[in-house]
Amino acid sequence: MRVLATRLPGVLVLEPTRHRDARGFFCETYNRQVFAQATGFDSDFVQDNHSHSIRGTLRGLHYQINHPQGKLVRVVAGRVFDVAIDLRRSSRHFGSWIGIELDSESGREVWIPPGFGHGFLTLSKSADLLYKTTEYWDQASDRSLRWNDPDLGIEWPHEDLAGGDPLLSDKDRAAPGLAEAEVFP
Repeated sequence: MRVLATRLPGVLVLEPTRHRDARGFFCETYNRQVFAQATGFDSDFVQDNHSHSIRGTLRGLHYQINHPQGKLVRVVAGRVFDVAIDLRRSSRHFGSWIGIELDSESGREVWIPPGFGHGFLTLSKSADLLYKTTEYWDQASDRSLRWNDPDLGIEWPHEDLAGGDPLLSDKDRAAPGLAEAEVFP
């Protein structure tokens, strides 16, 4: 597995080795020992999630305030623009974001540590995103940030929004901006 650092310390792109032959490929998408060595994060994942979305759907920007989740994210069908935002007020990178294209062809994964917000925009006709979390989902801790907050300045690939706003949940449509949001100390 190849591990690539990003401009946000702790957020890593992981490239599992794919063994290809005439039948297709095989790859190990998660191995606790390899993951701990690569990321420095040795924790049990407690929940696996599967999200299916159609083109133009934006899910996020989500985080949990009292039970922060680390997420290991990958796409098994389609293509997404995946975003991580540092929401730790004590970090010198507070409010900084990184966008990474994930797709089923490359098999790349992204590790988003606790203390970060996460969201993605579906770029293909549809996409299936799988992710492991280090904490259970907790409705009372669940928070969202506004996807187009000018204080964040996320450069979403607008050509994939068909000239309008993305498809959003009611919760995400009503999300506050960074200045009003509850964030990590």
